[in-house]
Amino acid sequence: MSDPIISVEHIFKSVTDSTGTLDILRDIDFTLAARETAAIVGASGSGKSTLLSIIAGLDTPTRGTVRLAGHDLFAISEDDRAALRAQKVGFVFQAFQLMGNLTALENVMLPLELAGRRDSRKAAGEMLARVGLAQRLGHYPKVLSGGEQQRVALARAFVVQPAVLLADEPTGSLDFATGETVMELMFDLNRELGTTLVLVTHDQAIAARCEHRITIEAGQISR
Repeated sequence: MSDPIISVEHIFKSVTDSTGTLDILRDIDFTLAARETAAIVGASGSGKSTLLSIIAGLDTPTRGTVRLAGHDLFAISEDDRAALRAQKVGFVFQAFQLMGNLTALENVMLPLELAGRRDSRKAAGEMLARVGLAQRLGHYPKVLSGGEQQRVALARAFVVQPAVLLADEPTGSLDFATGETVMELMFDLNRELGTTLVLVTHDQAIAARCEHRITIEAGQISR
């Protein structure tokens, strides 16, 4: 059996302020293999997004570690974590996080150019066509609908063919029909590219489509 692509090992996260210490996550422990899909679910404030940020190495745990593609995220420098994310991880956010001064094509080209890819324009154009936006390459985010912006965000995340895709409420700001279209694309690309998909969602129908459901209650995995 191959090593897991993601190994979350006894993660604790606490924050302390003048009122005391708040435990956000307590002893979170699970593994995911390449190509698997997992939904992180739970009530608002349960620690879902914090967990996703720790898996990405964007936030640091109080205790425990995360291994991503065999690398111990918290045993390497912040610069090395950033380099590993650029190589291995794609992100999709509820708020799209597109660059407003760049066209759809330029937004998708950006991670390829940062990686030094010489075929960035061709690859970005092909991925935008794959998500149904071949006619919108030169449009800026402000003239795209919410669904179109999220498809640009999907294209940007998948164009680097990441080993892992992390999605935080990817349909949270979309209407039902548009959200369905976006999720179909996400699962299709997951299968085609062999990407491990981890998403935070409140939508039980979306969670039911994933192979694994990780339910967070009061900072712990509910068994």
